[in-house]
Amino acid sequence: MPLDDLERRVCGVIERRGADMLRDLAAHVAIPTGANFKPGLDEYREAALARLRALGATVTLVAGDPRPEWLELPGATCGEEVIPPVAIARAKHVPDLPRVLIAGHLDTVHDPHGDFRELSIAPDGRTAVGPGAVDMKGGIVIALAALEALAECGVPCNWSFLLNSDEETGSFHSARALSEAAREHDVGLALEPAMPDGGLVVSRMGAGQFKVEAFGRSAHVGRDFAKGVSAVAALARVLLKLDGLARPSEGVIVNVGPLQGGSVTNAVPDHAACWGNVRFADEGSARQLGREVDLLATGQDGLPRIVVHRAFNRPAKPLITRVRTLADEARAVAQDLGQALPFGSTGGVCDGNILQEAGLPTIDTLGVRGGNLHTRDEFVEVASLVDRAALFAVLLKRLARNRRSAKV
Repeated sequence: MPLDDLERRVCGVIERRGADMLRDLAAHVAIPTGANFKPGLDEYREAALARLRALGATVTLVAGDPRPEWLELPGATCGEEVIPPVAIARAKHVPDLPRVLIAGHLDTVHDPHGDFRELSIAPDGRTAVGPGAVDMKGGIVIALAALEALAECGVPCNWSFLLNSDEETGSFHSARALSEAAREHDVGLALEPAMPDGGLVVSRMGAGQFKVEAFGRSAHVGRDFAKGVSAVAALARVLLKLDGLARPSEGVIVNVGPLQGGSVTNAVPDHAACWGNVRFADEGSARQLGREVDLLATGQDGLPRIVVHRAFNRPAKPLITRVRTLADEARAVAQDLGQALPFGSTGGVCDGNILQEAGLPTIDTLGVRGGNLHTRDEFVEVASLVDRAALFAVLLKRLARNRRSAKV
């Protein structure tokens, strides 16, 4: 259906703020938030929360949980773990309207001390390159702009805005807060960037992490080789078994790396380890793969000994009826705005996996268009700042217009 007068007013406000959104993006990108960099995360969190408080939101900081120690990769800096809080800003409650949870992450994958620190706009003005420009600082920019435009035009909405700081490393710190927030809401909208064709992801694979340790007995290679038990050799046998667990055609992926084992060439290594990542299409394949990985472990007696650690912490996100209904509503908004919104699937994971597992129907690629995520060429399509802010705002408005407590 065509946009109504109020929707056109909201879109007009957003259109006039296009240049402001680009300036906002440059400011957001200039704050380094990779590698759990506390000063940058704290600065960025407070900057976003100041905008939300100005809209009348009340803010709660939820303490994060520690990550399993075995997740620490070789070569990582040791020291006291910094556990960032999860911020949840809640708008003033409006009775009888659906409760919408907006989810965004402050962190990026980029080196906070590197030289890739600023937004660089192409000469033709069509794209801009910068760390986190598309994943997902652009998404946070358009969501803030959409909420401000709705407020300016007097559109009532029941929204909460959750900002975590560890999505890029698995959301181990914030998973509990995400799940608890999900159970308080009716609809989930996450700000992950759009698919390359501008599309909306409606289903995702699940993911998990694992570590396999091999323990042996050290010995001098020249004098006592036969007394030694090589942990590296034991791990090599395990690696072949792990490789055999992958069934990509069935939606089961197992990837290993990095590896660690031994420190010198003239001693039989007594310890070796590998870390890995898995993807799975559904709950059944996750359970089966988990059992197969667990069976690699040996008993506590005898050498070599194999110990398995794992956390399949992001469940698969299948296309369920309530998500399809929500996605269809987003597509209808896009069509009314003259935008295309194809649907797709991906092996990537995000916080939408956690939200939906907790019972919240969630669509999670409502952020900006762009590409080359997680690289020094990460770019955003500048026009998508206005396009996607309008899509986000009108979708929120229509969810509110339904005046129901939301069983989409």
